[in-house]
Amino acid sequence: MTVIEKGKDSAQNQDFILEAHNIKKYFPIKGGILRHTIGHVKAVDDVSLQVIRGETLGIVGESGSGKSTLGRVLLRLLEPTEGTIFFEDDDISKLGNRKLRPYRRDMQIVFQDPFASLNSKMSVAELIEEPLVVQTKMSKSERNDKAIHLLEKVGLRAEDRLKYPHEFSGGQRQRISIARALALQPKFVICDEPVSALDVSIQAQVLNLMCDLQDEFDLTYLFISHDLSVVKHISDRVAVMYLGRIAELAPKQALYDTPLHPYTNALLSAIPTTNRKQRREKIILSGDLPSPSNPPSGCAFRTRCPKAHEKCSIERPELLEVNNGHFVACHLYN
Repeated sequence: MTVIEKGKDSAQNQDFILEAHNIKKYFPIKGGILRHTIGHVKAVDDVSLQVIRGETLGIVGESGSGKSTLGRVLLRLLEPTEGTIFFEDDDISKLGNRKLRPYRRDMQIVFQDPFASLNSKMSVAELIEEPLVVQTKMSKSERNDKAIHLLEKVGLRAEDRLKYPHEFSGGQRQRISIARALALQPKFVICDEPVSALDVSIQAQVLNLMCDLQDEFDLTYLFISHDLSVVKHISDRVAVMYLGRIAELAPKQALYDTPLHPYTNALLSAIPTTNRKQRREKIILSGDLPSPSNPPSGCAFRTRCPKAHEKCSIERPELLEVNNGHFVACHLYN
């Protein structure tokens, strides 16, 4: 059921660059001699959200919560099982490759592992210029100038364009990935755990670089991470996902200061800190994350929730606004 309807939520005067409604992504499970479909992995299960132009919307949750799958579905790198996606008010949910191609310029992604996402047989110049060859009519010299300009913007040197990915450190490779993502001057960039594979000191450099580039290029980010401290540093709003669904969505400060969902409270209590005033009571969740191929009935979190009651096993809670811009899917507030 759609809770945040298109253009009808509390932020109806906001300029949304992307809106997703009732997004589902199910992967079939094959079995038997004839490999029939015997079930589905519900990676994303009825997610609705809106991304405001110019903001950074953080997506957090445990591994297996569906964060990365949701990001790929929003870019149509994976086909949604159900649901609609609007990019700048245009429905791109069912567009074919030819009609979708112009939107590819405006929507890009930075992957988690830069070494895996960069072709080791291509030079840095070739990697950055490839989208320009496909999407523009720029001359070779113009593409070369563009590559140099982008490398300098991300803190690398012009001569680095002649090198290959294996000649760089992890942080430098991620800078190359960012430069490639910006080659077509996109409006919307999905950052899929872009710093999780980097050392802590390098993480800060890359995050600061992304913030600077956002201001300079007028970018909108969807920032996916399992690290709540990283998300707090870069995000304006934060959505918490659990087992393919959004459990809570709120402005950053509201979510960190007054979390409502028991799952959000548990995640925040796990953030290490040396400041005694900022320490929270540790909440240890019982059990493991349920299988997305056989999620619990009612509230997906009820099997691990210390506040679960009878209604939680019967009825699935809707994502409803309980405060100004603060949404939660929990029977404690519904």
